[in-house]
Amino acid sequence: MTSRDVLFAAVGLITAAAAVLAVTNRRVLHAGLWLVVALGGLAGCYLVLGAELVALVQLLVYVGAVVVLILFALMLTRSGASEVDTSPAHRWLAAAVGAGVTVLLGGALVTAYGWESRELTGPGSEQIGEQIFGTWVWPFELLSLLLLAALVTAVAVATTGRSKDEAA
Repeated sequence: MTSRDVLFAAVGLITAAAAVLAVTNRRVLHAGLWLVVALGGLAGCYLVLGAELVALVQLLVYVGAVVVLILFALMLTRSGASEVDTSPAHRWLAAAVGAGVTVLLGGALVTAYGWESRELTGPGSEQIGEQIFGTWVWPFELLSLLLLAALVTAVAVATTGRSKDEAA
């Protein structure tokens, strides 16, 4: 067992623990913050595996955009402090479905690919970077403007109708 294997196992355990805490936490805002830790740990797993570009995309897209959008929506609607109340039967059913999907997916992947390492083929990080920042740069810029307009609109809609005392 190499040091990379030990590091991967450690980061994987932290990621799995954070994912369980994100799902089982009763406070929605705390669950969102644990989701940040879980997705950041997943980016760490990608780094240990040598997929730096995928780790960067994981951080930028999921941690930097999706989770921030979720947390922003929670804070904007002021529902982040509330607790989710579910029955124990619902929680056990969700745990059973999650465990079943994990076993099914793991079994399918092991059956399809086995445990041995495989040779990776395809374009490298440099070719992908040239495509993103060369050919596809304008669609990304337009998308960022669209997301900025949506964010400004969400703030405007959320603050409309509040009294001046609440806004301050």
